[in-house]
Amino acid sequence: MSGYQWMVVFAAWLGWGFDIIDALLFNYVAANCIPTLLHLKLGSPEAALLTKQWVAGMASVLLIGWAVGGVFFGWLADKIGRSRTLLITIVLYSVGTALCAVAPNVEFLVFCRILASLGIGGEWAAGASMVSEVVPAEKRANAGALLYTSAPFGLVCAGLINKLVTGWWMPDRPDISWRVVFLFGLLPALAAAAMRMVLKEPEAFKQEGSRNPHIAELFSPQLFPITRSGFLMALTALVSWWTLSTFQAPLSGALADQQAKAMGLSPADTIALKTSWQLLATVCFSVGGGIGTLMTVPFANRYGRKTMFGVYYSASVLAIMATFGLPVAPIWRIYMQFFLGLTVFGVFGSFTYYLPELFPTRLRATGSGFCYNVGRVITAFGPYLVSTVSKGGVEKMESTLFWVFLVPFFGVCALPWVIETKGYTADSPPAGTGLTPS
Repeated sequence: MSGYQWMVVFAAWLGWGFDIIDALLFNYVAANCIPTLLHLKLGSPEAALLTKQWVAGMASVLLIGWAVGGVFFGWLADKIGRSRTLLITIVLYSVGTALCAVAPNVEFLVFCRILASLGIGGEWAAGASMVSEVVPAEKRANAGALLYTSAPFGLVCAGLINKLVTGWWMPDRPDISWRVVFLFGLLPALAAAAMRMVLKEPEAFKQEGSRNPHIAELFSPQLFPITRSGFLMALTALVSWWTLSTFQAPLSGALADQQAKAMGLSPADTIALKTSWQLLATVCFSVGGGIGTLMTVPFANRYGRKTMFGVYYSASVLAIMATFGLPVAPIWRIYMQFFLGLTVFGVFGSFTYYLPELFPTRLRATGSGFCYNVGRVITAFGPYLVSTVSKGGVEKMESTLFWVFLVPFFGVCALPWVIETKGYTADSPPAGTGLTPS
C-alpha cells in the first residue's frame, strides 16, 4: 500500500485504540472513584456493594450513549465526510474522559461518561468506512483486522495506566489517584490534532453525488437482509464481550482478594496482588484478542465470512464454559482469559471489513454504525443483570458468567441469515441478496 494508505490505517487504528482506553479506564478506578464521590470508606462492605452496582450502571450508560453516538455519527460521516467526523468524535470522547478527573459528584461523572460515550460510539463507523474506501479491495480484510488489533492494545494500555498511577506513582492516595488516571484521557485529543494535518476525504466518498443518507433505507426490502445479517452478528459479539469484559477487573480483583486472604497477606500486599492480577487478566485477554483478531483474516479469505463467524462463535461457547465451569485454581481462571480473548474478543477483527462490505458508499458509515452500535442498547442490560445476580461473591459471579455461553450459541443459530461477502468489491451486491451495485 502507499504511504498515505498506511497513514489512514494508522490514524483509524489510533482512534479506535484510544477510545477503548477511554471506555475502560473507569472499570479500573471504580473501586476508588465511586466511594470517594459517595463519601464512603474505601474498602468497606458498603463501598464494595455500591461500586459493583455503579460499575454495571456506568457500563449500561456507556453502551446506550455508544449506541446513540454510533448511529448519529455514522449518519454524519455519510453526510459531511469520514475524516471530519473521525476527528470530531476523537476530541469528544477525549474531553469527556478528561473531565471525569474533576468530577465533584457522581451525577457529574455520569454526564462526563455520556459525553465520552457519544464520541466513542461514533469513531468506529467513521474510521472503518474510511479504511474500507482508501485501502485496495483485495487488502480490505487484512487492513480491517489490523485496524482492530488496536482494541487489545487499548485494553493493555488502560491496565498499564491504572498500574502506573495507582500501583506505582500514588499507591498511598487512592482517593486522588483515580483523578490522575482519567487525565490520561487527554492523549487522544493530541493525536487528533496531528491527524487533522494529514487526513483527507476518500475519493469514493467525494465522487458520491448524493449525500443525504436516511437510516430508514436500511429497512427497505432491498437492504433489510444485509442489515439483519450485520446486526445479528454484531449483537452476538457485543453482548458476549461486554458482559464478560465489564466484570473482568472486578472478578480478577475478587479472586486476588480471595487468594490474599488464604495466604494471610497484609493490606498493602493485597492491593499489590489485586492490581497485578487485574493487569495479568487484561494482558491474557488482550493477547488472545490480538491473535484472534488477526486469525479472522485467513479464515475469512479462505473459507468465507459466514464460516468464520460459525467457527468463532462455536469456539466462544467452549471457551466460556471452560473458563467459568472447570474446577481450577484462581490463578488459572486468570490465565484462561487468553481463550476468551482468542474467541469472544478475536471475532471483532472481522467487523471492520465485513460491515463496510455489506453497504454501498452512500450508506456505508450509516449502515455500519447502525449494525455495530444499535445492539449496545440490548447489551446494556447484560452488565446490570450480571451485577444483580452476582452479589453472592466470587462463586456466584463465576456460575452466572458461565451461562453467557448461550449468547454465542445464539450467534451459531443465526448463521442461516448471514450474508456472504467474500469476493465482492465494496459496491457490488453481496451473494444471495439480489442487490444491484450502487
